[in-house]
Amino acid sequence: MSRQTVLHACAHACVLLAGMGLASAAKAQQSPACPQLPGDAGLTWEYRGSGGDLCRALRADGSEVFGLVISAKPTFEPQRSDRAERSQVDGREVTWYRAELAAKPGVQARETLIALPDGRSAHLWLQADDGDKLASDFRMLQGLHFTPTGPQVAAGQ
Repeated sequence: MSRQTVLHACAHACVLLAGMGLASAAKAQQSPACPQLPGDAGLTWEYRGSGGDLCRALRADGSEVFGLVISAKPTFEPQRSDRAERSQVDGREVTWYRAELAAKPGVQARETLIALPDGRSAHLWLQADDGDKLASDFRMLQGLHFTPTGPQVAAGQ
């Protein structure tokens, strides 16, 4: 095989890999399964479909702000004794429940379950270092929007 043929094959492989990377990035930013992010959040979705739709809202540095699973059957069973705060998500009044993270004892973790109009449920969770950050995250989640049809585009994209 000539050097030119090898270089051509390498260039072709690089173009294919780059295209696959762009397709993955587009999938993360535009997933029809994930709700619409708040317009000013500056977040993108990481999406995985496995037994439900797993959506993680990520900051530019790749850290998770919050996550959710949308599934036909609830993936979370709230315990009355774990009730914490109430807030709104997508115009719905929700109760948040305390969760414990053994590996992060100082972190405040919350989760909730939302019944969606199409019969599925959304299990949302978030983690915050303190009460102020937790309150800020609750306010941001008020702008999360579940829609029954059509692709969703990440905020700012």
